[in-house]
Amino acid sequence: MKIGKLNLDRPIALAPMESVTDLSFRLICKQLGADIVYSEFVSSEGLIRKSDKALRKMQFLEEERPIGIQIYGGIESSMITAAKISQELSPDFIDINAGCWVKNVVKQNAGAALLKDILLMEKLISGVVLSVQLPVTVKTRLGWDTDNIKIVEVAKMLETIGVAALTVHCRTRVQAHKGDVDYSWIPKIKEKVKIPIIVNGGITTPEIAARVFESTGCDGIMIGQGAINNPFIFRETKYYMQNGELPQPISLNEKIEVMKKHLKLSVIHKGEKRGVIEFRKHYSGYLHSFPNAARIRSELMKFTELEPILDNLDKLLHSDEAEISIKL
Repeated sequence: MKIGKLNLDRPIALAPMESVTDLSFRLICKQLGADIVYSEFVSSEGLIRKSDKALRKMQFLEEERPIGIQIYGGIESSMITAAKISQELSPDFIDINAGCWVKNVVKQNAGAALLKDILLMEKLISGVVLSVQLPVTVKTRLGWDTDNIKIVEVAKMLETIGVAALTVHCRTRVQAHKGDVDYSWIPKIKEKVKIPIIVNGGITTPEIAARVFESTGCDGIMIGQGAINNPFIFRETKYYMQNGELPQPISLNEKIEVMKKHLKLSVIHKGEKRGVIEFRKHYSGYLHSFPNAARIRSELMKFTELEPILDNLDKLLHSDEAEISIKL
């Protein structure tokens, strides 16, 4: 799969997710096998106003490459300016969010709202493509709803205006993150365009990932919720695809060590209190297979300092609960 100077063989990407794919989580997923990572989505209006929050979301480290900065908006001039600001940071490519279903985004004529106005989508994305030297990719959905699926038409249009790759979340905007995914549209898209097609939506296990590659002929896959619930999914998927069987279950020791490393990275890059508080969303993913996981998570949520959490995780590793977990 080629995107600009990148040439990757059936990559597995970490999906851009607001308030999730920050620098610390991207680093962990990269170390666990993610081939491509993306920033959280960045508001074009925030960038043109030089919002500190928007600018922070764009920061990345060289070890994260290849990385794309994802921007969103509904005004062409703002998106062009945002793309130029993004380009100054030299990511590997710029990604345009044309699939976010959240109301606050849609009401700005951004995200999935562009699926209701294909002419606006074409004008806006074409403007970005022509304004930067980096490859521009797009992430979108099948359509606004099941009665308005226009993804083949959209893919052809995007290829014509110079988009380098397309990621398709195989649900409609109305579905949000619920309901069945429909991968049957991917071969139809592949028949009509030559640009790489990446599949997103519902890929939560290595087995599903392998089936998506096999059944759709896609060029790559993108994992979102599955990575929140299990950041080891990238490594597990690669093992499964190479060996035809699942790897040994992740040990309790490794889960705790990776969780500690992730937490420390969060604190390093955000400061102690903010880093600890914003990490809380990840406890469920790391602890979901532990006995009494809900109680353990509830106890860890009480802390706003790093050391007490690390102490409790070390105690957990050497407790009776840990031995029970290892036997499981």
